[in-house]
Amino acid sequence: MVAAKELMTSPAKCVKEQDSVQVAAQLMKDLQVGMLPICGKDDRLAGTITDRDIVINAVADGVVTSSTKVADYAQGKPVTIGADDSIEEAIRTMQEHQVRRLPVIDGHTLVGMLAQADIARYYDEQSTGSLVEGISQD
Repeated sequence: MVAAKELMTSPAKCVKEQDSVQVAAQLMKDLQVGMLPICGKDDRLAGTITDRDIVINAVADGVVTSSTKVADYAQGKPVTIGADDSIEEAIRTMQEHQVRRLPVIDGHTLVGMLAQADIARYYDEQSTGSLVEGISQD
């Protein structure tokens, strides 16, 4: 069994709840990623913010990104996967929640990020196609 921790990107960089949306966008640009975890004051995962969140929910609405906090976008409990969970469980979670990226946690600690692309590099073409199809269904 291949575990999430074997394919994830680690360590995960996160933005703090009090950071601005502009800081999150700059970090995404620097890291060349489309999603960042949001960590609370206790360094526990508080949510996530995506490039789409920034464009659709902030920029398009004329929000001043330099003064708007990422905490405004940390809605509900984020979908995660455990570091020791199987890749098959990660795929089921991605498909069930229609997400392409999962924060990987060990207990309450964020230890990495697992993306659809990480799984695609591991699996054969047919399995990767099924993964993409399952995540992309409406």
